[in-house]
Amino acid sequence: MALVYGLLALALLGLAAAPAACAAEPLTVFVSPDGDDSWDGSRARPFATLERARDEVRARRAAGQAPAGVLVHLRGGVYLREHTFALTAEDAGRPGAPVEYRAWQGEQPRLIGGRPVTNFRPLSDQQVLARLPEPARAHVVEADLAELGVTDLGTLKRRGFAQPSRPAHLELFFQGRRMTLARWPNDEFARIAALPGPTHEDGHRGELGALENGFHYEGDRPARWREIEDIWVHGYWAWDWANSYERVASIDTERRLVKTEAPHGLYGFRVGHRFYFLNVLEELDQPGEFYVDRRRGRLYFWPPAPLAEGEAWVSTLEEPLISLEDCSHLTLRGLTLEYSRGHGVQVSGGEEVLIADCAIRNLGNWAVIARGGARHGVVGCDIFGVGDGGIELSGGDRATLTPAGHRAEDNRIWRFGEWSRCYYPAVSINGVGNRVAHNLMHDSPHSAILLGGNEHLIEFNEIHHVCLEAGDVGAFYMGRDWTQRGNVIRHNYFHDIADSGLHGSRGVYLDDCTSGAAVVGNLFVRVTRAVFVGGGRDNTVENNIFVDCAPAVEVDGRGLDPSPVWQNMVYRTMRERLEAMRHHEPPYRERYPELLALDRYYEREGGVPPEGNVIARNISVGGQWLNLVWHAQPEMMDIRDNLVDEDPRFVDAEGGDFRLRPDSPALALGFEPIPLERIGPRR
Repeated sequence: MALVYGLLALALLGLAAAPAACAAEPLTVFVSPDGDDSWDGSRARPFATLERARDEVRARRAAGQAPAGVLVHLRGGVYLREHTFALTAEDAGRPGAPVEYRAWQGEQPRLIGGRPVTNFRPLSDQQVLARLPEPARAHVVEADLAELGVTDLGTLKRRGFAQPSRPAHLELFFQGRRMTLARWPNDEFARIAALPGPTHEDGHRGELGALENGFHYEGDRPARWREIEDIWVHGYWAWDWANSYERVASIDTERRLVKTEAPHGLYGFRVGHRFYFLNVLEELDQPGEFYVDRRRGRLYFWPPAPLAEGEAWVSTLEEPLISLEDCSHLTLRGLTLEYSRGHGVQVSGGEEVLIADCAIRNLGNWAVIARGGARHGVVGCDIFGVGDGGIELSGGDRATLTPAGHRAEDNRIWRFGEWSRCYYPAVSINGVGNRVAHNLMHDSPHSAILLGGNEHLIEFNEIHHVCLEAGDVGAFYMGRDWTQRGNVIRHNYFHDIADSGLHGSRGVYLDDCTSGAAVVGNLFVRVTRAVFVGGGRDNTVENNIFVDCAPAVEVDGRGLDPSPVWQNMVYRTMRERLEAMRHHEPPYRERYPELLALDRYYEREGGVPPEGNVIARNISVGGQWLNLVWHAQPEMMDIRDNLVDEDPRFVDAEGGDFRLRPDSPALALGFEPIPLERIGPRR
């Protein structure tokens, strides 16, 4: 009996101890713009800076005071950043003891890489007034930036297609939006009128001017401009998919000739292509435009609303607002990052970094870049007004097909690519085994999603009103590699993506022999070339709904084209990429045995046909169904069981409800209902 009572006592003692063990709480530190770094970091006596909080956490963790992890609360208000807030492996959490920097309940901590402009005054300099258009003179105000402590005004830089993302120049933001650097034409493009000197043929696309000779413009607008020292031009100089910003070297107003500084873009200039001038004081001629006189340190601005009705900020910080290097098990939650020249958050290495419920906006470069590491996530964020792209996720090993497990989920991303207009998407995903899901993406000049690599999952996203300016572009885009296989694009809603530029747009663009992709269970509404297979093999286009698309599906056989440009692509570029992945060896031999079928085409020249593509059990209503062009033939692919121009019996097509009724004839063909109700961010 004594033994029984003893065991019972031990059991009760264990039960009593259990709540104490479960009650272990993380180390808690507070930061506030109204705090003081000499205080203790408590809620009543918060620190003033993130660095002071970080260093306190380091010290107390080293003393063993944070066994359950760390929670740093940021009180609401403005945290002006002159340098990156840097966290390293020393600041990382661990499983069961994570580290989190988060907004205090219901408050908005704002990390700002800029300075407020509070000293606007009426413009009185007669020389400047004389250079402005008459309608602007009563509206333009000026600010002395040196009075604000802003002396590094930055410079415009070459950027755009195939250009690295570099820190941007000083910009002005008002009422939460990027203002426009004074330009001409204001809202449209001018056209290259002619080319000086000799021209040459580029194969089949027209005439290119000798690079050193510049281009001619129409009209006499530049004759009004007194200085050209810091005037730039932005244009789609030779192709609608390749833009760049170029500094003007000279303007001959008699010959109407512009010469740019070397290296003059990537492809020279072409007659009829689009451009505009920017950073021209004399063109500050409408509300929302501004100009910076870098020599005198003056900012000139025509406010689009009374200055008292909004905040005005200039961007100053060229570094990322936050950098996380080799951090793991660390979360940033509920923060607002804005008004900076550089990136918002840059992550390199580490595991399980989470950026959640943040507003990342009005930046010069990317919102979030995560490279390397594993299982990082950007979740539930609002991202908009970025000069480059939204989210870049890169990770996983292509040689071994080891996935990274990064994810971009439940984000709303819009107005991206505001400066770098081509190939800076809402989400760029590279490597192996990453996921882009439940996002809303819209309003950009180029793509929403760019993909490189293998076995990524793109699902439950809504994408609309992208590809608004560039040409030869896709809302989703990947291309030019036989081995980038296993990617799945399913259960997404693409709509209102119409032709743009000279070479048009696409919905899902499998460019330049992209192969082994699955486009399954998506809804396309009012999309030009909704699914485009550009010469690729072994792609599946199945169980999709196409409404008013023209065409719904297009397939070409460019890999068979005998012209040098395409034969070079197939037999040089793509062969090198194929051999680099050692497709005769594991894991590619086992994972993608279809690659072995390419061997017979590389034993001889003559091209590679678009074989193995399956186009099955799709619904197409209105518009045009299938277009096979450029060497593609029906016998090269499997086309079957598609419901075309027959009433599929949608629940309410006019009301935008494209679910199928139980009596839909598509169901008899094996069509599986698409979970449309799950598309978009989950809030």
